[in-house]
Amino acid sequence: MFGTDGIRGEANAYPMTPEVAMRAGMAVAAHFGKGGRVVVGKDTRLSGYLIESALASGLAAMGATALLVGPMPTPGIAYLTHSMRAQAGVVISASHNQFADNGIKIFGAQGYKLPDELEAKLEADMAGEALDEHRARGEAIGRAFRIDDAAGRYITRLKQAFPTGDDLTGLKIVIDCSHGAAYKIAPTVLEELGATVITRGVSPNGTNINDGVGATHPQALCEAVKESGADIGIALDGDADRSIFSDENGAIVDGDSIMAMCARDLHQRGDLRGGAVVATVMSNLGLERSLAEVGISLVRTPVGDRYVVQAMRGSGCNLGGEQSGHLVFLDHATTGDGMVAALQVLTIMRRTGSPLSRLSEVMTPVPQRLSSFMVPTKVPIDRLPKLQRTIRTVERELGDEGRVLVRYSGTEKKMRVMVEFVDAVRIDEYVSRLQEAAVAELGELA
Repeated sequence: MFGTDGIRGEANAYPMTPEVAMRAGMAVAAHFGKGGRVVVGKDTRLSGYLIESALASGLAAMGATALLVGPMPTPGIAYLTHSMRAQAGVVISASHNQFADNGIKIFGAQGYKLPDELEAKLEADMAGEALDEHRARGEAIGRAFRIDDAAGRYITRLKQAFPTGDDLTGLKIVIDCSHGAAYKIAPTVLEELGATVITRGVSPNGTNINDGVGATHPQALCEAVKESGADIGIALDGDADRSIFSDENGAIVDGDSIMAMCARDLHQRGDLRGGAVVATVMSNLGLERSLAEVGISLVRTPVGDRYVVQAMRGSGCNLGGEQSGHLVFLDHATTGDGMVAALQVLTIMRRTGSPLSRLSEVMTPVPQRLSSFMVPTKVPIDRLPKLQRTIRTVERELGDEGRVLVRYSGTEKKMRVMVEFVDAVRIDEYVSRLQEAAVAELGELA
């Protein structure tokens, strides 16, 4: 059930049923302490009520206390879990997916996502009978409490990621909250720091999360920036753990460009730890080349911000992330945090007096194409010999000037084909060849 970012699927259909959510709550309580406390937050999806109630019931059934904080960004749950000395944290969200989906993500006591082996153990416990043999009885049955000041605690924490004594007075910012978990928190932070704030995606109704707004639809943000004459645009996704930016000219600035800009700034000031930035296999070659210009290495991981964080912790790095906008600043957060990333960008703009368009020039992206398509089944790619031969042929033709990546989505029944190459004209041909080979071979095996 666990993919690259927890359990995810269509709400009220397996595996995102109340029955599974209850078993997940029971397993979390059993592993992290039957009498412990677990922070539970969610985004703004209609099905959040359904999953939240079931999850809290599972926790209570095993004697744990559920601390319910309501709509809260994923990184906010990570922070609250640690700051409130809870034994675990659970986020009910499907991130950038449409409202019909939902998901469950779990954090440990220190605010970090769980490693694969622990998720595997929880999944085994959910399917076993041992949980039922250890249900709490009598006065040992758990409770659930609403934490009314959770948003204020997280807002205070976010503002600490911006330099003390400075503010955003004079800056006009468009913030798109995707009708998601940060719809109140993000504008409040920017306003309290003194910015003039123009809001989009701040009217959630349970079904409009990520619907034409937010980090997955940044074009509307770019238009709003140009129309309003804003200095910058910030688009969050549904659970606000990632952000995509628009510069003052309405041009999209993705996670790779932000990492290049922030890494070079940290390096220049002597604050970049580990001598490297951690990114995934999806990050553009342009990022690698930009970092190399100033002596910074790039460490690549599988797709998923938890793998990025694990590698950062293992290597002592304090900056990492994904092209999609999951940006991790370990000096300020234990996971990807869209608003922390935004505040780091605004800090550099403020310190240098430079617009985002100029700051982002430190990276020149290599042309990249990504194609995602549905597959009948996820046959391991190393067991698709025809596709493997096509990959090797394309890689030979690209030489040192390009890169191929073929992988399955960790949250959907899709294959993703990515090609980078200095010759943008030929990229589409390579992507088509790879996709056609994959579709044909998977079709033969279906």
